Amino acid sequence: MLKELHTVLPAADLQRAKTFYHDKLGMDPQDEVDGNLFYRAGAGSFDLYETSNAGTAKNTQMIWMTDDLDAEMASMRTHGIVFEDYDIPGMKTVNGVATTESMRSAWFRDSEGNFICISQMTR
Repeated sequence: MLKELHTVLPAADLQRAKTFYHDKLGMDPQDEVDGNLFYRAGAGSFDLYETSNAGTAKNTQMIWMTDDLDAEMASMRTHGIVFEDYDIPGMKTVNGVATTESMRSAWFRDSEGNFICISQMTR
């Protein structure tokens, strides 16, 4: 049986990624094993590994859930996070936020070009 979800993100420059997560999100790795950086985030976890493939994905690679999207975005913006804006069929953001019937979401890229989403359920 599957038990725990763990996300793996690529980094072209592991030290740059480590600095980004520390400076912009206030996160430090819980462990460093075989050149990978392991982070704990709430009930989940993720790690960063170095590869030249970083930044090539065009899709959301990790989502954090929050109870207060506006407060999270405001805090992240004070640390230099820039949220993506979209105007594509089926989705348009307003001030970085896309709203559906059940969720509000915002996307940003980390230092390695990975698309990270933060979302708040509205129901």
